[in-house]
Amino acid sequence: MGGLFGVVTEDSCVRTLFYGTDYHSHLGTEHAGMAVLGQKGFYNTIHEISQAQFKSRFVDDYRKMEGHSGIGVIDDEAPQPLIFRSKFGVFAVVATGLITNKKKLVEELLNEGVSFSEMAGGGVNNAELVAALINRGDNIVEGIASMRGIIEGSICALVLTREGIYAARDKAGRFPLVLGKSREPGVKSYVVATEASSFENLGYELFKFLGPGEIVLLSPEGVKQLKPAGPDLKICAFLWIYTGSPSSIYEGIGVEDTRERCGRYLARRDNVEADFVTGVPDSGIGHAIGYAMESGIPYRRPLVKYTPGYGRSYTPPTQEIRHLVAEMKLASVRDVIRGSRMIVCDDSIVRGTQLRNLTVKKLWDQGAKEIHIRPACPPLMFPCIYGSSTRSISELACRRAIRALEGKDIEDVSEYLDPSSARHAQMIEWIRQDLNVSSLKYMTIEDMIAAIGLPAHQLCLYCWLGKQRTKTLHN
Repeated sequence: MGGLFGVVTEDSCVRTLFYGTDYHSHLGTEHAGMAVLGQKGFYNTIHEISQAQFKSRFVDDYRKMEGHSGIGVIDDEAPQPLIFRSKFGVFAVVATGLITNKKKLVEELLNEGVSFSEMAGGGVNNAELVAALINRGDNIVEGIASMRGIIEGSICALVLTREGIYAARDKAGRFPLVLGKSREPGVKSYVVATEASSFENLGYELFKFLGPGEIVLLSPEGVKQLKPAGPDLKICAFLWIYTGSPSSIYEGIGVEDTRERCGRYLARRDNVEADFVTGVPDSGIGHAIGYAMESGIPYRRPLVKYTPGYGRSYTPPTQEIRHLVAEMKLASVRDVIRGSRMIVCDDSIVRGTQLRNLTVKKLWDQGAKEIHIRPACPPLMFPCIYGSSTRSISELACRRAIRALEGKDIEDVSEYLDPSSARHAQMIEWIRQDLNVSSLKYMTIEDMIAAIGLPAHQLCLYCWLGKQRTKTLHN
């Protein structure tokens, strides 16, 4: 999905910008960049980070940069930030999310005489498209508002100008933006970020979650609301289950606490006997701890993660890279595994190939007696249409199961969505056999919603239920 970070201060912003952006490294693996504004004007730097960590790629730029305000981004969609000279003056922009009607919007702008110079993967750079749409407005605020109104998908954006940083959350609040202020008395400095966990070690405290569609201006004098939040929140539930940092917080609800509650709910509906509980590192650990606390079964670590140099295997854009990262980052502990019956909690099963070929295989190869997989969310049935994670139906383990059971791809999967149906049970059994595990039991949608603690109508549940079933649940 990507992550944004911005800072305005009376003094140098560079250190805060550098480390604040780096704290979003778990949200992307392809592109990163920073832009600062100082006495000499705008300066921006962009690098690919697919083969190196953010800090190592940007440390030389960090030492050269000077400025009192800046924005940064880590994203898999397009190289950014980009700087533009427009009717509003010069500004820099970063934007994360997914624009599903991008082709149509580009054609409209081309017909209006707009030219595009920045390309990404053979197409128009998302940040340049966002800037072009903003430029349609009478001012930056109205331009941002109208841009979000015509985009299908979801976009959060930061716009750096001489007035400060315009911060705009997407219109349904599917992805977060949070505000922080300096903890040091008398220091006028404000930050905005996707992840609130980026604040603490930089000396800032969270003071506001931007609402859906809200637009604010950050300057050294404070934060000014320019457009109020809309009434309809649809925040991505997967933030708590997997995407977010364990130390982060969204809408006042902590990620780690939620994952522990997920594990407790899993344990309450389970009766399997096992020697220990474990979690697939790192995102399955919180769920497993909750399971262990609720069940009384001890927590152990048969798998440990080699952290340096390896990020998340879910976020890289190609299956080859995802497979390599997953293979190399996990090491097995033979003495813990041999002869053991284990409950393995994971955040989810998206494609299933890594879990089967790497995690499960490692456990069997080291002498596991039983392996019971417990994902902390329901079966993923639909590719995300608001972010850049799962992008095709064919990627999903559930759709492979349905294709195998039906002998073809089918559009109406309503029977498979019903956890009480025979079709659903057949789908789960197919996935269990494909994973080669002793048992497989998913979390229910009701338990996941309860673990998060927000009403169902305030959560985006599209990837589990699709549009029609989501409407039914909300009603």
